Amino acid sequence: MPAFQLFDEPLPSQPPFDISVAAGAVVSFDGRVRDQNENRSVSKLAYSAYPALALSEGNRIVAEAIARFALTAAACCHRLGELALGDVAVRVWAVAAHREEAFAGCRYIIDEVKTRVPIWKKETYLDGQSEWVMCSHGPEGQPASRSDARTSAAE
Repeated sequence: MPAFQLFDEPLPSQPPFDISVAAGAVVSFDGRVRDQNENRSVSKLAYSAYPALALSEGNRIVAEAIARFALTAAACCHRLGELALGDVAVRVWAVAAHREEAFAGCRYIIDEVKTRVPIWKKETYLDGQSEWVMCSHGPEGQPASRSDARTSAAE
């Protein structure tokens, strides 16, 4: 099963792999649709993607994390389509012998997915307006560089 997957329906709650008895740490992350972004009230989100490239780059990111952080397993899945407040938009699992590696691997995956995978987010606001937004932020909450126009995951 691929380590990175796209879904048009709610994301699976369990990782797509068995967890080894050698695993001392399993870290997961859920990126959920929240009701506020940059002082605006959000009513819903919609995600779209370039699937072939998103799957390729997402699998590359998970493989990098496994190698870089000595993970025994990892996976990430992302929703596409319209999502309501509270829905899980992205889910990451990272498994390692120790918690430090599992936390670092999980963070690496979500941070890289948000900046490298061609998934775009459109926010709709309570006032009826909507716009495509960049959902990756740099240091101290400042918007990340727009040199990479791709955006991803809920924050």
